[in-house]
Amino acid sequence: MADTTEQQTKLVDETPISPIGERRNSLEDALKHRPERSELVEKNILPASTAAPGLIAHQKELEKHMLEDKLNDKISHRPDPESLIKKDILHDDPRTVTQDEAAKKYEEAIEDEYAKREGGA
Repeated sequence: MADTTEQQTKLVDETPISPIGERRNSLEDALKHRPERSELVEKNILPASTAAPGLIAHQKELEKHMLEDKLNDKISHRPDPESLIKKDILHDDPRTVTQDEAAKKYEEAIEDEYAKREGGA
């Protein structure tokens, strides 16, 4: 039995998980390999702005609202489809039909259906 307890104690690894010397220098080593600010900006990890960090969120929100206003202004000045059709920029879609044409086709379809039921067509 003494042999089995000796073998079990030999199987236990008692070396520290992180040696003390390496642990002390790990921050210094990490800082030595730290990328430059310009590299982080190129990779879009850091914002390109030089504004204070507390203002960056407000700056992004302002840019977003400015873009939204610019797009809304452009959309409001966009010509309507009828004027583009008149200028031959847009072509009239043959699949679209007016209400009068749709009503006429509906009437014809109903007449054809009645004629089929009566045996006339």
